[in-house]
Amino acid sequence: MRRSGPPPELPVPSDGQHLTTISYGGRFWDVFVEFEQDPASAETHRALICFSPSDLNAGERPTRTTTLIVESTYEDAIRKAQSFEEHELVGLLRSTLPD
Repeated sequence: MRRSGPPPELPVPSDGQHLTTISYGGRFWDVFVEFEQDPASAETHRALICFSPSDLNAGERPTRTTTLIVESTYEDAIRKAQSFEEHELVGLLRSTLPD
């Protein structure tokens, strides 16, 4: 019997900065802040929040908010993202999920 190698690694759900992990609907969700590139607004740092279930199923995709953060510096944008409390993040997650 031929042995196969380790299972392929799953793709990283986000290239953003990991903020925290929250629990909702019986699942754990990794929370990331993702920055948008907007050449028309190079003086601002715009970001959204990405939620990815830790037990991501085949065919399932992370869910994202619209742009929520607009700050003059990258550091300010990260601080703003880190300032969200867990109940606020759960509310944001709920708003991105289908009914």
